[in-house]
Amino acid sequence: MSSDIAAVRYLRNFEYTFDGIFRMRNIGGVEIVSVYKCLCDLTRLRILNLLNQGPLCVCFMQEVLEEPQVKVSKHLSYLRQHGLIECERRANWSIYRLSDSPNHVLLENLKCLQDLSLEQRCFREDLKRLKRLDTSAFCEK
Repeated sequence: MSSDIAAVRYLRNFEYTFDGIFRMRNIGGVEIVSVYKCLCDLTRLRILNLLNQGPLCVCFMQEVLEEPQVKVSKHLSYLRQHGLIECERRANWSIYRLSDSPNHVLLENLKCLQDLSLEQRCFREDLKRLKRLDTSAFCEK
């Protein structure tokens, strides 16, 4: 009986379309589409790859990504609005990290991103540049 209730709750996350296909609407209160919208941009993937290593200040992300502060901030804002990352202010610094309670879709995609980081040059280069920086004074508690 309890498995039937669990199945009904699970199916509530799906939307039946006119062509007979089920589409997942949300998981854990987060629209599934919003996760994939966040993942469809290379800069946002690079940011998530960096944050997968630990919390990071905007200034270091800007340096590692070799992108202007405005561009990095816009992507961070987008990721934050969609619940994939969180921000904490420390004096003059904004420290970003992956969400404390990410949905399982994001977690699975971050695992794929780790695999991709081994294959794609830009992800490897970002991680090399990050390792050369001393982020401990700003990014760790």
